Amino acid sequence: MTKNINANTIFVQVVERPARKLILKHGIKATHYFEYCEEVGCDVWDVLSGIKEAIYEPIGMWMPQNLRKPGTSEYSQGVEVPADYVGDIPEGYDLIDLPPCKMMVFQGQPFDDEKFGEAIEELWAVMKNYNPEIYGFIWADEDGPRFQLAPMGYRGYIEARPVRQLTAK
Repeated sequence: MTKNINANTIFVQVVERPARKLILKHGIKATHYFEYCEEVGCDVWDVLSGIKEAIYEPIGMWMPQNLRKPGTSEYSQGVEVPADYVGDIPEGYDLIDLPPCKMMVFQGQPFDDEKFGEAIEELWAVMKNYNPEIYGFIWADEDGPRFQLAPMGYRGYIEARPVRQLTAK
């Protein structure tokens, strides 16, 4: 008898993020992307994509309380730029400093673009039950924003969460 197993491999790695700056547009009460778009519009990504000095592509972020501007929402969008960035800040956006940190990056399997919601939910289920202590880390959400890259089927859904290395006892 054969058993049908639906096993989706999730690639996990820890990356070092240097001190850097973040150009972001805050939400008001948003806790996720769709609420954010309803509040601030969906053109934010285009504005952020136009910042030539960006370290990489724009990100959607869940900001920890210690990095949030009073009266703004948990979810926002932004782009990281070098720590010495002195370029223009688009109108209505803020520039904040981000300290160096470690990020645990989760990348799911490629998916059909129209099934992006399912791909996100699958990865979230893995992250919710993931125990970083097995690998010598603890969650460190106050060290930086948890972030998501745009869900693109060819590369799988990618999300990252801050971690700290456990110290030996």
